[in-house]
Amino acid sequence: MKKAWKEYQKEIADDHYFYARSCIRQNFFPGSEAAFLNILRNDLHRDICEEPRHTSCTGIGYHSDIVPVETIMTVVARQFSLMSENGYENFVSSCITSFGIYSEALEIWHDFPEMEEQARDYLYKATGREFKKPKNLAHTSDIIFHHREQIAAQAKHRLINVETGKPLRGVEHIGCHYAKIFPKAGIGGSEFPYVLAGMIEAWGGEVIDYPERRHCCGFGFRNYLVMANRGSSVANSKKKLESMAPYKPDFILANCPGCAMFLDKWQYTIAQMEGRFYGENNQGIPVLTYEELAGLVLGYDPWDLGMQMHQVAVEPLLDKMGIAYDPAAKYLGKDGKYIGRPAETPIGCYTKPVLL
Repeated sequence: MKKAWKEYQKEIADDHYFYARSCIRQNFFPGSEAAFLNILRNDLHRDICEEPRHTSCTGIGYHSDIVPVETIMTVVARQFSLMSENGYENFVSSCITSFGIYSEALEIWHDFPEMEEQARDYLYKATGREFKKPKNLAHTSDIIFHHREQIAAQAKHRLINVETGKPLRGVEHIGCHYAKIFPKAGIGGSEFPYVLAGMIEAWGGEVIDYPERRHCCGFGFRNYLVMANRGSSVANSKKKLESMAPYKPDFILANCPGCAMFLDKWQYTIAQMEGRFYGENNQGIPVLTYEELAGLVLGYDPWDLGMQMHQVAVEPLLDKMGIAYDPAAKYLGKDGKYIGRPAETPIGCYTKPVLL
């Protein structure tokens, strides 16, 4: 059994990372990427390079059949050239879709070397750049997973209910582009992905299984980008939420920006449409990114993590963890200026609905 489990593992570099941000998650959960960099540099004392000249991977356009494969491979080649220029070999992607794109490019280049030569030629003709392929490719959730025990050793809070002393119950959702496109690129593959479950367990929580654990969140790009398809998107999220609700999870943990956003915001939409609430006491189930969860464990202020941007209120989870927070500071900008408070709703989220 142990021998079989080894086949589901992946090598993750311990230090010296070249970091590529996500184009969409800065809008969905703007504090998460800043938290990742702060955790790596200041809590884990790792070397990580962020290059301001890097661009979007154009993955959304690629998966929407707008950007051709030759173009996206040239974009990938440019990203790798920036890594090479800065003297790094370990490439870390913040976005699940980007992680899938980089994995796909490397796989294509391995199987079809002429495609790699074409990408090198296009890149050089367009920019005069050359590149080396990364020795190690990881997603940012891989990096937090890799250092989960070190984070646990520095924990200010654990995933323990301070009132009952029992582990908090978490459900995890793995992004499709992490585990399903190239299973060997993710920890545990598509059958037994462990990247998020490992964090929950290391920090004192209990991982809850549920029937639709591996079902898509409903994003699917064209499910949402095309307005007529958005009913399909919310239906997929509803299927997952209906499946996990009987197990009474304290939180949902996701490693894809789209998944975290939709599982959070569709809860508000369903509450508005049907009056249905999936959490206890007519509340929603808080949805967290792995950086947010790591930050809470390490003692970060939830508003510095950007958790006021969630539509499902996070305060019930903070209370269970025994985390002190200032309710009056929730809606203050970085300069301390009041930015406005949304009207209260039963689910405890913003009043601006997701348009269908």
